[in-house]
Amino acid sequence: MIPFSQRFHGHNSLRYVYKNGTVVRTRLATLKVATNAHRKEPRFAIVVSKKVMKSAVRRNRIRRRIYEYIRINTPRLSQAYDIAIIVTSSEFLSMPAEELSSQLEQLFVQAELYKTAHN
Repeated sequence: MIPFSQRFHGHNSLRYVYKNGTVVRTRLATLKVATNAHRKEPRFAIVVSKKVMKSAVRRNRIRRRIYEYIRINTPRLSQAYDIAIIVTSSEFLSMPAEELSSQLEQLFVQAELYKTAHN
């Protein structure tokens, strides 16, 4: 799990990211990113709808799997962002860890969130 200081939720925070953030989509998830000049650390929100997975236990398991990827890869981020990951497929529950990691890696690389050699 990631520290509480790196999480955000609530309608106002999510509304800001939804309205002002840039969007990257894949078949399984959507990533919305907004830069946050007021913070030193990035913040993350994982949204798994009841339409995707009815069971709260399974929705939370998907969230925990994604948070684990974030925990490992947070140092690679180039600056402080507010990042919302919206899960649009229940496949995240049963896919192997390596595949889940590659799917999330693809989202983060497409959004150009990771540090490059000149940063």
